Amino acid sequence: MPRTPKQPNTQLAQLLDESGMPAKGLARRVVSRGDELGLSLSYDHNSVRRWLEGERPQQPVPALISGVLSEALGRPVSPQECGLPGGDERTLEFPLSWTTGISTAGQLYRADVERRRVLLGGYSPAAYPSATTRWLTHPPSPGPAHRGRTRVGRPEIAAIRQMTRAFRDLDNRVGGGRIRSTVVQYLDANVTPLLHGTYTEEIGRELFSAAAELTKAVGWMAYDCEQHGLAQRYLVQALRMAKTAQDDGLCAEILAAMGHQATYIGRSAEAVDLARAAQSAATRTGLTALMAECHLIEAHGHAGLSDHRATSVSLGAGVKAFEAEDPDPPEWLAYFDEAYLAAKVAHCFLALNDDTQTAAYAERSLEMNTDYVRGRTFNLLMLATAHAPNEPEEAVRIGGQALDLVEGLQSRRALSYLRGLGHRLRAHESSPAVEEFTVRAREAVTRE
Repeated sequence: MPRTPKQPNTQLAQLLDESGMPAKGLARRVVSRGDELGLSLSYDHNSVRRWLEGERPQQPVPALISGVLSEALGRPVSPQECGLPGGDERTLEFPLSWTTGISTAGQLYRADVERRRVLLGGYSPAAYPSATTRWLTHPPSPGPAHRGRTRVGRPEIAAIRQMTRAFRDLDNRVGGGRIRSTVVQYLDANVTPLLHGTYTEEIGRELFSAAAELTKAVGWMAYDCEQHGLAQRYLVQALRMAKTAQDDGLCAEILAAMGHQATYIGRSAEAVDLARAAQSAATRTGLTALMAECHLIEAHGHAGLSDHRATSVSLGAGVKAFEAEDPDPPEWLAYFDEAYLAAKVAHCFLALNDDTQTAAYAERSLEMNTDYVRGRTFNLLMLATAHAPNEPEEAVRIGGQALDLVEGLQSRRALSYLRGLGHRLRAHESSPAVEEFTVRAREAVTRE
């Protein structure tokens, strides 16, 4: 039988025409997004021509194409709207019911264990706004009480929390890239059966809170690996579970994590929105440290938008909240101390290009718990970056300390900070000390 001729992809052609982007530009941006995910893609204008003629690229390229066009057009565009097959969009959505949430989370864990390529899409501009809207507007639901094969009690929940503590400690010490797959396997093999088990409403809320905390931790690890689309899936499902648990504090923490990620990838206005949503949940908890964190996430978003006044207002609110007396905070908030506060303030001043203030607060941030190896690496690199324009030798001295730590980490974010320092040192590349540091830094990046 003769082969059915391909149908021209008029939807993609219309979107490409609307964006004003040339075929070569689309191909270049898709390849760039693939590089961020560790994919070796080799598309050019001829590839785009074949897509327009009806050829369908393999996953996760449709999600990369829709992501590029979403940014170009300033609105969410799905793969289907591009005339292309979509990935697993369900795990990017905030489920309407907690029972659907169980199956959706399970599907995410299983797909991740199997390393399905449908999960490798880039950051979705629509995912967080949609999830936040549902979280805000969805009424509290009865439950979660469930009948299944496995009886769930507090010992099982305590085991999840104990494993979460251990995984979180390892994440801080060695970076998300080294342990993420192990944590996902634990979620799939140990937590999923409990979510499908038998539990009362009271136990159910505790179970969902524990599962949400660990799911959030995996999202944070994916973010640390710069797997931004995958991080979104975990954080959205964590938010659904925290909502089911009626755990306002954890909801605030998850929304703050979303805002943190949005700032990192340059979506600062979205970060401000997420931080404000987080504040609405944090207010109900009475946890002043949590309120401080949410205000600081908002401040960082304003700094990314170069809004000095709004940054100052949010920083002031954050510091004021931190200085208030706090009731007994949950264990997952224990990291938020004076050193962490100083680091967040330093990040804001770095975004505002104020090297003097960045250096002052980055110095304070180093008075931190030495168990937080990755955080210390970030803070050292931030301090070195502040010194780079006027004190390059001091910058490479501090940067050398950070490099000693980078070599034991598997964190793409750490390498991104390292590249940022290298960029600011280019003006002094003739310096022998800078040249020596640059060679060593390049080796560290290449090893990753």
